Formats: sequence, structure tokens, C-alpha cells
Amino acid sequence: MVDDFVQRREEEQRLEAAGRVPPGQSVTLKFPVLHFGSVPQFNEATWNLRVFGEVEKEMQWTWAEFQQLPTVQIRVDIHCVTGWSKFDTVWEGPLFRDFIQLFGLKPSARYVIAHAEHGFTTNLPLEVMLEDNVLLAWKFNGQYLEPDHGFPLRTLVPQRYFWKSAKWLRALEFSPVDRPGFWEQAGYHNEGDPWREERYQRRRMY
Repeated sequence: MVDDFVQRREEEQRLEAAGRVPPGQSVTLKFPVLHFGSVPQFNEATWNLRVFGEVEKEMQWTWAEFQQLPTVQIRVDIHCVTGWSKFDTVWEGPLFRDFIQLFGLKPSARYVIAHAEHGFTTNLPLEVMLEDNVLLAWKFNGQYLEPDHGFPLRTLVPQRYFWKSAKWLRALEFSPVDRPGFWEQAGYHNEGDPWREERYQRRRMY
């Protein structure tokens, strides 16, 4: 345990010196599991991913169909709102900005609402989702996602706190207006930028 602490502290000092640790974060060598509710059961026979809203063509994919899409592999750092950061993580899946070419977006599409199992949603501006490291991820470190990390599919949005990377993804809605998701309605910040420490919304003082 002492060796683990020393290793983690040395790694943290190295990453801090490189300017890679956002304010208020600490380094973890593990992959903590945090989510609300139970882990959903995956049924390949009934699972699908749907896109709808301000799109040129509404579409959906079965799991077998989705796995036929072109993929990329990227290495990124991830940051949890609870204070841990994990570095040099390797993910694989379709690049979001390539994925949307399959169905096209209307000019009115400005926000992306990710819909997941259990009715969970989270929201992000389209411009954030179009950055070059945003994936629809199904693999982590070369293996399919573990169920408690979002199998079969999650969004990966490294430039935001990790709750914005929705586990157990089932649909993507493209909207002309912003609509706060599950945690955003519960008081989490609407943007969630770790470098600005946008963890929670400011409460009004009366």
C-alpha cells in the first residue's frame, strides 16, 4: 500500500509539472466506478442506438450493425467531478464528427442530448462534441467496456468532467435549444469544464 502511494504521488508530481492536472484534481492509477442506480443488463436482441431531432435522416443501429462502423483509437486524460483524474487512457470507437456524416445535421442543430439507460440524459453544445477526441466508445485499453463502465457503448468527451461522458448510451438527440440533463438538473454545472473547475452551479443567495 505504501508503494502504491509513493508511485501515485510520483506520477502526480510528474503530471503536475507537465501542466496536465486540472485544479482540484488528484491522480489515480485505478479506474473508480461511480454511477447512479443499477448497472443495466445488455440484451443484444433488443439493443439499438437511435439518432433523432434536428437531423436530415433519423436512423438506428443494432449492436451488430454499429460494430461495423469505422473506428479510431485515441489516448486521452479523463477527469471526474469528484476529484480524481486518470491519465493516458486508451479508448476505441467511432469518431463522433465522422459518425454524424451518416445522417447529416440540420443547420438548427446546436446541442446534443445523450440519452442513456434508466432515463439518464446529459447535454453538451454541438461544438464541444465536434472536437477531434470525442468518441462513441465501446473499448477501453483494447477490451470491450466493463458493464459498470458503460458496456456496450458510452460517449467519451475528455474535455469535460466525466459525468458528461454518458454510460450505457441508447440515443443521441440533436436539439436547437439546450436542455439540462439528469445531473445538471440536480445542481451540477451545465458546462463541466475541469480546467475552469465547473463542478457545480452557484446557488443564489437570498
